[in-house]
Amino acid sequence: MAEEISESPNDPPPETPPSPPSEPEFDSKTMRKTKPGLKRLFLTFTVLVSFLLGFPFLFKSVEIYRSPLPFHDIDILSNDVVSNPFLFPCHFQAIFVPSDPKSSSIDVNLDELELSIRSKITKLASKGIGSQCGACTNNFTLSLTLDHGDCTQSLSKSYKCGSIRAVDLDFSDDESVDEALESAGLDFGGKVYSVVVVVNGDGVEGVKVVVGKYRHAWIVGRDWGVEEVAERLAEIFVKVFVNGGREEGLIHGEFMPVGADGRIVLSFNLLNADPMDWTYDWDFQKIDETLLAPMIDVLGPIANISVESQVLYYTPKFTFSSWDEKLGGYTLSTKDLPFFVNSNEWHLDTSIAAGGRSKILQFVVYVPSAKECPLLLQLPNGEISKTNAFISPMWGGVMVWNPQSCSRDSDSELLVRHIMSPEDLQKVSEVFAGQFRQLFGLKSGSLHVGAVDTYSLLASEKGFTEWELDFLSRQHTCFNIHSSTTTLGSLSKLVQSLPRMIIMDEIGKQVKFSLEAANLARSNASLGFYDASAVSSRQARSLAEDAFFHPSIMSVSYYSFEHCFAVYSPFFLPVSMHVLLAALREWRRYKQEKAKYLLWKAKEKVAS
Repeated sequence: MAEEISESPNDPPPETPPSPPSEPEFDSKTMRKTKPGLKRLFLTFTVLVSFLLGFPFLFKSVEIYRSPLPFHDIDILSNDVVSNPFLFPCHFQAIFVPSDPKSSSIDVNLDELELSIRSKITKLASKGIGSQCGACTNNFTLSLTLDHGDCTQSLSKSYKCGSIRAVDLDFSDDESVDEALESAGLDFGGKVYSVVVVVNGDGVEGVKVVVGKYRHAWIVGRDWGVEEVAERLAEIFVKVFVNGGREEGLIHGEFMPVGADGRIVLSFNLLNADPMDWTYDWDFQKIDETLLAPMIDVLGPIANISVESQVLYYTPKFTFSSWDEKLGGYTLSTKDLPFFVNSNEWHLDTSIAAGGRSKILQFVVYVPSAKECPLLLQLPNGEISKTNAFISPMWGGVMVWNPQSCSRDSDSELLVRHIMSPEDLQKVSEVFAGQFRQLFGLKSGSLHVGAVDTYSLLASEKGFTEWELDFLSRQHTCFNIHSSTTTLGSLSKLVQSLPRMIIMDEIGKQVKFSLEAANLARSNASLGFYDASAVSSRQARSLAEDAFFHPSIMSVSYYSFEHCFAVYSPFFLPVSMHVLLAALREWRRYKQEKAKYLLWKAKEKVAS
């Protein structure tokens, strides 16, 4: 057995199998044998993309609605108002008639007189009289007429020859002359300011100049030269018809007693200082019917006016009066008038109709108590005021009314309610009318002192003459257009500077209609339609104010992008940073793992 198992020494050695090829050296830190998966990268970038897609929805949810505004049209209107001031057209005519066509003749050189009148009008305008916005001294026509009966030398196109005969006029009765000239149709259906010059007028000492309540005036006199006539005509045309009879020029914007919405509320108050002495009441309906109704009607194009009245009791004044033996009453000096109104005790602002931006004008009739009756207002020159009243610009007026008998009737247990007499109501109405005219910047008297003569101004039963209404319409139109233009310009700058401001469709419509009304007012003004231009300008100003003070933009006027970022960043910034950093980290990890796999593949290829 041992021999069988033993190997023969001559047998060849057994063959060894071939060794497999050697593998490349593997470093687990820098190489990997499997391809990195995309699942983690896909999930991470899915979260990032979904997060980024949510931002447009977020911006849409916080988007501010902005109606498009005509910024370009607003700039055009603003530049046009500044560069091209209002040029209201005015038409002047002077008509020369002899006092007696049979015995008088008119020796006037019309060409020479016209040059002289134009020169003096230009001279007055250069002094600032009638040259401000709302005037027409830079855009006027002038016509002169010699009416001998046949008007052979007439230069006028609006005057009908033979319409005026001086022999038919009674120049001692101004009212009849005024009505006769109005019936003669001097304006020929348009707004023409006429001055009738009666040459060699008899029955008149010196020169008589009267301005009627329509759009004409007349001069009666004799023995004057060309320069003297031209001086009077230029003064009437510029200082009276154009400038409203005011020496200091047109009313400034801050003196306009009309609200931003074109409304005025006239509040009439009867104040009984101490009802234990006496109690007075009034029939206000008579004042409303006789004075206020005609006045409100003629001022319709300028303002929408409403009226209210009340009677108050226990309304003492702030100031103290002193007894004057010579005058036989208690006096108040003008320096004490600013403290006369007692705002703590006078509850005047009770109107519910004056909401918004309407203007309230207070008119007060103050009935003093028995211990200071009669109460008199003393002027700086020591004289007593004839009206016993005063005004406060942009606020209203106060009239002190003393009862006829200053004896108190409180001896009896039952107090008697007195009613103001019709005569007293008439006086109060006249004072109110004068104060209302003064608040509009017009004269309350009947005289105008010129450089040459003193002119008589006829009063109208409506409170305002036609040429005064023309003056108010022109200057209110000018002020309203400038105010609306300024408001629209401010709104345009505000909206463009705040991109997060809400602009509703209503605001866009108001701005659009305001621009249309302003352009219509300028067009009407250039054509001489004073009333229509005043109405349109009032609408333009009201709409511009409504747009600027719209409630929808007042609460978010400063809701800027920085504010929006500060509100939302605490919620979204931390999450967005984590998502973004996670995506960047996962992308970098994938690139590193892929580089390890590629390195292993490269070494494996080299080894094989």
